[in-house]
Amino acid sequence: MLGIGRLVERPWVVDGALAVRTVTELTISFDHRVCDGAEAAAFLTFVAGCIERPISLLADL
Repeated sequence: MLGIGRLVERPWVVDGALAVRTVTELTISFDHRVCDGAEAAAFLTFVAGCIERPISLLADL
């Protein structure tokens, strides 16, 4: 199961300076008997990348 939190504006450090960025929390739940934690972490990283750069979905075949 994948949970995506609400989008909120928070202070974020960008290139050493504070900036306001929209952020969310991603949570994943999976059965460790079926799926390795590294695979689940890789999937969550992929989802985060798709949220950050949705145009990359069009170029990634």
